[in-house]
Amino acid sequence: MEEPAPESVSETLQPPPEHRSLSTIVFGGPNGIRAGWRLLLFLSIAAVFLLILGSFLYRLGRLSHGGGLTPASAALGEGSISLALLLSAAVMARIEKRSLADYAMPARGALGRQFWQGVVWGFLAVSALLLVMNLAHGFSFGTIALHGPKLVYYACAWAAAFLTVSFTEEFLFRGYALFTLSTGIGFWPAAILLSALFGSIHLQNRGETWLGALSAALIGLFFCLTVRRTGGVWFAIGLHFMWDYSESFLYSVPDSGTMVRGHLLNSAFNGPDWLTGGPAGPEGSALIFVVIVAFFVLFNRFYGEARFPRTGPTTATRPPLTIQDCG
Repeated sequence: MEEPAPESVSETLQPPPEHRSLSTIVFGGPNGIRAGWRLLLFLSIAAVFLLILGSFLYRLGRLSHGGGLTPASAALGEGSISLALLLSAAVMARIEKRSLADYAMPARGALGRQFWQGVVWGFLAVSALLLVMNLAHGFSFGTIALHGPKLVYYACAWAAAFLTVSFTEEFLFRGYALFTLSTGIGFWPAAILLSALFGSIHLQNRGETWLGALSAALIGLFFCLTVRRTGGVWFAIGLHFMWDYSESFLYSVPDSGTMVRGHLLNSAFNGPDWLTGGPAGPEGSALIFVVIVAFFVLFNRFYGEARFPRTGPTTATRPPLTIQDCG
């Protein structure tokens, strides 16, 4: 009788299948802890910091004059969120052995050249949009509404307020969240998801329309492109800041359905809502989509190289965050 052939050495020496615990299966992935859990941890830490800051600022917050959006209320609310986000990002950077630059917040570029380039883009875009409305007899600039000390106060106060607003929204949607989700599902799927969320949140504003929310989502996607090509959020912060400041204070029109107190002009819309945006403001105008397309085309021409997420030694040579690292 013929005996069965012996098993090969490679077959007999094969290691047993690796045992994976339930926590590893649920929380772990090929790149360490899954991106969704890291983002949830980041938001949870930020919520704790915001709760702590809110308890300290509660009395101060009640000192702001009620009724309508004011510079103090905007700066106080958004400033506390910004600080909470920065503190939670610093905690995550220590856990993940990264730097804030990995999260699109390079300290070297703070209020630097890219920021001011974004400021110029934002001012020119809003000015061109309203000028076209004016030529189409849909918008009038009106007269000066502020003079003297009030003009100086509101000009500076709203600048500070909208700077905190733009910083908060850009770092929340185009900073840590964009970086982390990019490691899990890729950059552009993450950008589309976060931009859709950014647009939908605008629907909570009184006076906002679905057209305005759609334009906000597309502008959010453009902001993601600026992060992709510049390596940081500073260009987006500059453009976002000047867009809001120009709409709300300089030209005194609604911004995503919100009209601020203490604006520069007695301007007025005279045309149909499809042209002017109506109560939503210029972001609800059909003309905004021409501006957004111009944004993409021009920016793609001047900034052609992808710089985010970073692939240098600060990210590529470090091991991924694992469950054991957090234990």
